[in-house]
This record gives sequence, structure tokens and C-alpha cells, in this order.
Amino acid sequence: MHTEIVGTCWYRGAGLDQSDYGRETCCMACGKPTRVCRNCRHHASGRPNDCLKPLAERVLDKTRANFCEHFESSLTPAAAGTSPAPEDLARAAQDLFK
Repeated sequence: MHTEIVGTCWYRGAGLDQSDYGRETCCMACGKPTRVCRNCRHHASGRPNDCLKPLAERVLDKTRANFCEHFESSLTPAAAGTSPAPEDLARAAQDLFK
């Protein structure tokens, strides 16, 4: 039986189908929870609550399963440490005052 890949595991990058996104479901490749902010297409570091949805409830640990009603799987999960490099931040700050 063929299942369509609708998302990717945030931890190992394994393909996930729709049945892999239950509240208590974990990735078969690594055992990490799948219904997490880091696997959601609305996850955006740096935004309020790290989410594109302004009315989303606050989730403290983006790698733990949650009940968010806005969850939608993402083929490109959020990577850890996606913050800009310190040198880039310093250069941007200096450019503000030129």
C-alpha cells in the first residue's frame, strides 16, 4: 500500500505520512514526537510565540507534542539554531548608523 509523504521529521528528516501526526504518535525512525511546533508549517522563529498564527496558544517546548489547533505538517521542518550568526547581527547593527 502506497502512502503519500506529507511531512518530514524535524529531528532526523524521515518522511512522514498523514497517519504519523497523531497527538501521541512518534517518528518510526527516531522515536521523537511528530505533532510538534518544529514540524508545523506555521513555525517561525523570531515571531511572537515562534508562530505565524497570531492567536495560537503559547507552547513553551517546540519539540514536545501539543494540542495546537493550527498544526499543519511541513515538508521542510524548522531547523535548530536558525538564528543569524553574531557577526551578521553586529554588521546589521553597524549598518543602521551609517
